[in-house]
Amino acid sequence: MGLEIFQVDAFTDTPFSGNPAAVCVLSAPADEVWMQNVALEMNLSETAFLQRRDDGFNLRWFTPAVEVDLCGHATLASAHILWEQGYLSEGEVARFHTLSGLLTADRKGEWIELNFPAEPEEPVAAPDDLAEALGATPKYVGKNRLDYVVEVDSEETVRDLAPDFGRLLALSDRGFIVTSRAGTSEYDFVSRFFAPAVGINEDPVTGSAHCCLGPFWAGRLGKDELQAYQASARGGDVRVRVSGDRVYLGGQAVTVLGGTSEVTVQVVGTLAKVCQSHSA
Repeated sequence: MGLEIFQVDAFTDTPFSGNPAAVCVLSAPADEVWMQNVALEMNLSETAFLQRRDDGFNLRWFTPAVEVDLCGHATLASAHILWEQGYLSEGEVARFHTLSGLLTADRKGEWIELNFPAEPEEPVAAPDDLAEALGATPKYVGKNRLDYVVEVDSEETVRDLAPDFGRLLALSDRGFIVTSRAGTSEYDFVSRFFAPAVGINEDPVTGSAHCCLGPFWAGRLGKDELQAYQASARGGDVRVRVSGDRVYLGGQAVTVLGGTSEVTVQVVGTLAKVCQSHSA
Protein backbone atom coordinates (compact mmCIF):
# COMPACT_ATOMS: atom_id res chain seq x y z
CA MET A 1 0.00 0.00 0.00
CA GLY A 2 1.15 3.60 -0.60
CA LEU A 3 2.00 6.00 2.18
CA GLU A 4 -0.19 9.08 2.72
CA ILE A 5 2.20 11.77 3.90
CA PHE A 6 2.09 15.52 4.54
CA GLN A 7 4.58 18.19 5.52
CA VAL A 8 3.22 20.77 7.95
CA ASP A 9 4.82 23.92 9.37
CA ALA A 10 3.81 24.03 13.04
CA PHE A 11 3.61 26.91 15.53
CA THR A 12 3.10 29.36 12.69
CA ASP A 13 0.43 30.51 10.24
CA THR A 14 3.00 31.32 7.56
CA PRO A 15 4.56 28.73 5.21
CA PHE A 16 8.32 28.22 5.52
CA SER A 17 8.45 29.39 9.14
CA GLY A 18 7.78 27.62 12.43
CA ASN A 19 8.84 23.99 12.72
CA PRO A 20 8.27 21.57 9.84
CA ALA A 21 7.07 18.04 10.62
CA ALA A 22 6.11 15.14 8.40
CA VAL A 23 2.81 13.41 9.20
CA CYS A 24 2.25 9.86 7.93
CA VAL A 25 -1.26 8.38 8.12
CA LEU A 26 -1.07 4.59 8.38
CA SER A 27 -3.85 2.08 7.77
CA ALA A 28 -2.12 -0.58 9.92
CA PRO A 29 0.76 -0.81 12.42
CA ALA A 30 4.16 -0.33 10.81
CA ASP A 31 7.58 -1.80 11.49
CA GLU A 32 9.82 0.37 13.71
CA VAL A 33 12.87 0.08 11.47
CA TRP A 34 10.74 1.07 8.49
CA MET A 35 9.36 4.12 10.35
CA GLN A 36 12.89 5.14 11.33
CA ASN A 37 13.96 4.87 7.68
CA VAL A 38 11.03 7.04 6.58
CA ALA A 39 12.01 9.66 9.18
CA LEU A 40 15.58 9.57 7.94
CA GLU A 41 14.36 10.00 4.35
CA MET A 42 12.14 12.96 5.32
CA ASN A 43 15.12 14.49 7.17
CA LEU A 44 12.98 16.78 9.33
CA SER A 45 13.35 17.22 13.08
CA GLU A 46 10.38 14.86 13.57
CA THR A 47 8.16 12.59 11.54
CA ALA A 48 4.83 11.56 13.13
CA PHE A 49 3.09 8.25 12.42
CA LEU A 50 -0.66 8.03 13.02
CA GLN A 51 -2.83 4.94 13.07
CA ARG A 52 -6.55 5.03 13.89
CA ARG A 53 -7.94 3.01 16.79
CA ASP A 54 -11.41 2.84 18.39
CA ASP A 55 -10.82 5.70 20.85
CA GLY A 56 -8.47 7.93 18.88
CA PHE A 57 -5.11 7.45 17.19
CA ASN A 58 -1.84 5.78 18.03
CA LEU A 59 0.95 8.33 17.58
CA ARG A 60 4.71 7.86 17.47
CA TRP A 61 7.47 10.36 16.71
CA PHE A 62 10.88 9.75 15.09
CA THR A 63 13.78 12.10 14.48
CA PRO A 64 16.13 11.12 11.64
CA ALA A 65 18.15 9.25 14.28
CA VAL A 66 15.88 7.94 17.08
CA GLU A 67 12.33 7.56 18.38
CA VAL A 68 11.37 10.16 21.01
CA ASP A 69 8.90 9.98 23.92
CA LEU A 70 7.33 13.41 23.46
CA CYS A 71 7.09 15.92 20.62
CA GLY A 72 4.86 18.97 20.59
CA HIS A 73 5.21 20.38 17.09
CA ALA A 74 4.63 17.04 15.34
CA THR A 75 1.55 16.47 17.54
CA LEU A 76 0.24 19.89 16.54
CA ALA A 77 0.94 19.02 12.89
CA SER A 78 -0.84 15.68 13.30
CA ALA A 79 -3.95 17.28 14.80
CA HIS A 80 -3.97 19.87 12.02
CA ILE A 81 -3.93 17.13 9.36
CA LEU A 82 -6.68 15.11 11.05
CA TRP A 83 -9.07 18.07 10.89
CA GLU A 84 -7.90 19.41 7.52
CA GLN A 85 -8.15 16.03 5.76
CA GLY A 86 -11.48 15.06 7.35
CA TYR A 87 -10.28 12.28 9.64
CA LEU A 88 -11.94 14.26 12.46
CA SER A 89 -15.01 16.48 12.27
CA GLU A 90 -14.86 20.15 13.25
CA GLY A 91 -16.02 19.67 16.85
CA GLU A 92 -14.14 16.46 17.68
CA VAL A 93 -11.22 16.39 20.09
CA ALA A 94 -8.09 14.65 18.80
CA ARG A 95 -6.97 11.85 21.13
CA PHE A 96 -3.45 10.49 20.82
CA HIS A 97 -2.12 7.37 22.55
CA THR A 98 1.63 7.82 22.89
CA LEU A 99 4.72 6.81 24.84
CA SER A 100 3.92 9.77 27.14
CA GLY A 101 0.35 8.62 27.80
CA LEU A 102 -2.87 10.08 26.44
CA LEU A 103 -2.47 13.50 24.80
CA THR A 104 -5.33 15.55 23.38
CA ALA A 105 -5.74 18.47 21.00
CA ASP A 106 -8.70 20.82 20.67
CA ARG A 107 -9.49 23.49 18.11
CA LYS A 108 -9.73 27.06 19.42
CA GLY A 109 -10.69 29.11 16.36
CA GLU A 110 -7.58 29.40 14.18
CA TRP A 111 -5.46 27.90 16.96
CA ILE A 112 -4.99 24.35 18.21
CA GLU A 113 -4.45 23.72 21.92
CA LEU A 114 -2.49 20.65 23.02
CA ASN A 115 -2.96 19.11 26.47
CA PHE A 116 0.45 17.81 27.55
CA PRO A 117 2.06 16.64 30.80
CA ALA A 118 4.12 19.21 32.68
CA GLU A 119 7.83 18.37 32.70
CA PRO A 120 9.20 20.50 35.57
CA GLU A 121 12.92 20.75 36.18
CA GLU A 122 15.03 20.58 39.34
CA PRO A 123 18.24 22.56 39.91
CA VAL A 124 21.43 20.64 39.11
CA ALA A 125 25.11 21.37 38.84
CA ALA A 126 26.06 22.58 35.40
CA PRO A 127 27.87 19.96 33.32
CA ASP A 128 31.57 20.62 32.91
CA ASP A 129 32.26 22.79 29.86
CA LEU A 130 28.60 23.85 29.48
CA ALA A 131 29.41 27.57 29.33
CA GLU A 132 32.12 26.94 26.77
CA ALA A 133 29.86 24.67 24.70
CA LEU A 134 27.04 27.23 24.64
CA GLY A 135 29.23 30.30 24.41
CA ALA A 136 27.33 31.95 27.29
CA THR A 137 27.43 31.96 31.08
CA PRO A 138 24.37 30.33 32.71
CA LYS A 139 22.44 32.15 35.42
CA TYR A 140 20.69 28.91 36.35
CA VAL A 141 20.87 25.26 35.30
CA GLY A 142 18.12 22.69 35.88
CA LYS A 143 17.15 19.32 34.46
CA ASN A 144 13.95 17.35 33.96
CA ARG A 145 13.58 13.78 32.74
CA LEU A 146 14.26 14.92 29.18
CA ASP A 147 16.51 17.97 28.96
CA TYR A 148 18.71 20.51 30.64
CA VAL A 149 17.23 23.97 31.17
CA VAL A 150 19.67 26.88 31.06
CA GLU A 151 18.64 30.42 31.94
CA VAL A 152 20.85 33.20 30.60
CA ASP A 153 20.87 36.93 31.23
CA SER A 154 18.95 38.34 28.27
CA GLU A 155 17.00 37.78 25.07
CA GLU A 156 19.97 39.16 23.16
CA THR A 157 22.17 36.42 24.59
CA VAL A 158 19.63 33.75 23.59
CA ARG A 159 19.39 35.07 20.03
CA ASP A 160 23.16 35.40 19.60
CA LEU A 161 24.09 31.88 20.76
CA ALA A 162 26.35 29.94 18.41
CA PRO A 163 26.95 26.67 20.29
CA ASP A 164 29.73 24.17 19.75
CA PHE A 165 27.52 21.19 18.90
CA GLY A 166 30.36 18.71 19.20
CA ARG A 167 30.85 19.75 22.83
CA LEU A 168 27.11 19.72 23.54
CA LEU A 169 26.85 16.22 22.12
CA ALA A 170 29.21 14.97 24.83
CA LEU A 171 27.20 16.57 27.66
CA SER A 172 23.68 15.10 27.30
CA ASP A 173 21.79 12.19 25.74
CA ARG A 174 19.01 14.55 24.62
CA GLY A 175 18.87 18.36 24.67
CA PHE A 176 19.44 21.82 26.10
CA ILE A 177 16.69 24.42 26.49
CA VAL A 178 18.23 27.89 26.71
CA THR A 179 15.89 30.65 27.85
CA SER A 180 15.55 34.17 29.23
CA ARG A 181 12.89 36.74 29.93
CA ALA A 182 11.76 38.50 26.79
CA GLY A 183 13.19 41.91 26.03
CA THR A 184 9.83 43.37 24.90
CA SER A 185 6.26 43.33 26.22
CA GLU A 186 5.03 41.20 23.29
CA TYR A 187 6.35 38.01 24.90
CA ASP A 188 6.99 36.77 28.42
CA PHE A 189 10.03 34.64 27.60
CA VAL A 190 12.14 33.43 24.69
CA SER A 191 14.07 30.23 24.14
CA ARG A 192 16.12 28.08 21.81
CA PHE A 193 16.56 24.29 21.82
CA PHE A 194 19.66 22.30 20.92
CA ALA A 195 19.67 18.48 20.70
CA PRO A 196 22.65 17.14 18.74
CA ALA A 197 22.42 13.84 20.67
CA VAL A 198 19.18 12.97 18.82
CA GLY A 199 20.32 14.27 15.44
CA ILE A 200 18.91 17.82 15.73
CA ASN A 201 21.51 20.53 16.25
CA GLU A 202 18.76 23.15 16.66
CA ASP A 203 15.02 22.49 16.66
CA PRO A 204 13.10 25.47 15.24
CA VAL A 205 10.12 25.37 17.67
CA THR A 206 9.90 22.74 20.41
CA GLY A 207 6.58 21.92 22.07
CA SER A 208 8.05 19.49 24.61
CA ALA A 209 10.51 22.17 25.79
CA HIS A 210 7.55 24.39 26.67
CA CYS A 211 6.18 21.64 28.92
CA CYS A 212 9.16 22.56 31.07
CA LEU A 213 9.37 26.28 30.27
CA GLY A 214 5.70 26.80 31.22
CA PRO A 215 6.10 25.81 34.88
CA PHE A 216 9.58 27.36 34.97
CA TRP A 217 8.42 30.84 33.95
CA ALA A 218 4.97 30.63 35.58
CA GLY A 219 6.70 30.36 38.94
CA ARG A 220 9.16 33.15 38.24
CA LEU A 221 6.68 35.58 36.65
CA GLY A 222 3.68 34.77 38.86
CA LYS A 223 1.30 34.09 35.96
CA ASP A 224 -0.20 30.92 34.50
CA GLU A 225 -0.79 32.16 30.94
CA LEU A 226 2.28 33.15 28.97
CA GLN A 227 3.28 34.20 25.48
CA ALA A 228 6.47 32.55 24.26
CA TYR A 229 8.73 32.91 21.26
CA GLN A 230 11.32 30.37 20.16
CA ALA A 231 14.04 32.45 18.59
CA SER A 232 15.45 30.05 15.99
CA ALA A 233 16.12 31.19 12.43
CA ARG A 234 12.57 30.10 11.45
CA GLY A 235 10.99 31.19 14.74
CA GLY A 236 7.59 30.39 16.20
CA ASP A 237 4.90 31.56 18.64
CA VAL A 238 3.63 29.35 21.46
CA ARG A 239 0.78 30.18 23.82
CA VAL A 240 1.41 28.47 27.15
CA ARG A 241 -1.14 27.82 29.91
CA VAL A 242 -0.14 26.00 33.09
CA SER A 243 -2.74 24.11 35.14
CA GLY A 244 -1.48 21.77 37.86
CA ASP A 245 0.48 18.92 36.30
CA ARG A 246 -0.68 19.77 32.75
CA VAL A 247 0.60 22.33 30.27
CA TYR A 248 -1.64 23.56 27.44
CA LEU A 249 0.28 24.61 24.34
CA GLY A 250 -1.44 26.76 21.73
CA GLY A 251 -0.21 27.02 18.18
CA GLN A 252 -1.18 27.35 14.54
CA ALA A 253 -0.14 25.19 11.60
CA VAL A 254 -0.13 25.26 7.80
CA THR A 255 0.23 22.39 5.31
CA VAL A 256 2.96 22.96 2.73
CA LEU A 257 3.15 19.55 0.99
CA GLY A 258 0.93 16.52 0.69
CA GLY A 259 0.57 13.37 -1.37
CA THR A 260 0.96 9.60 -1.57
CA SER A 261 4.38 7.97 -1.66
CA GLU A 262 5.13 5.00 -3.90
CA VAL A 263 6.89 3.35 -0.94
CA THR A 264 5.13 0.28 0.44
CA VAL A 265 4.32 0.40 4.14
CA GLN A 266 6.08 -2.42 5.97
CA VAL A 267 3.34 -3.66 8.32
CA VAL A 268 3.77 -5.53 11.61
CA GLY A 269 1.70 -5.86 14.76
CA THR A 270 3.86 -3.81 17.15
CA LEU A 271 2.77 -0.18 17.03
CA ALA A 272 -0.66 -0.75 18.55
CA LYS A 273 0.76 -2.90 21.36
CA VAL A 274 3.38 -0.32 22.35
CA CYS A 275 0.95 2.60 22.34
CA GLN A 276 -1.87 0.75 24.10
CA SER A 277 0.40 -0.15 26.97
CA HIS A 278 0.91 3.58 27.66
CA SER A 279 -2.66 4.79 27.13
CA ALA A 280 -4.63 6.53 29.89
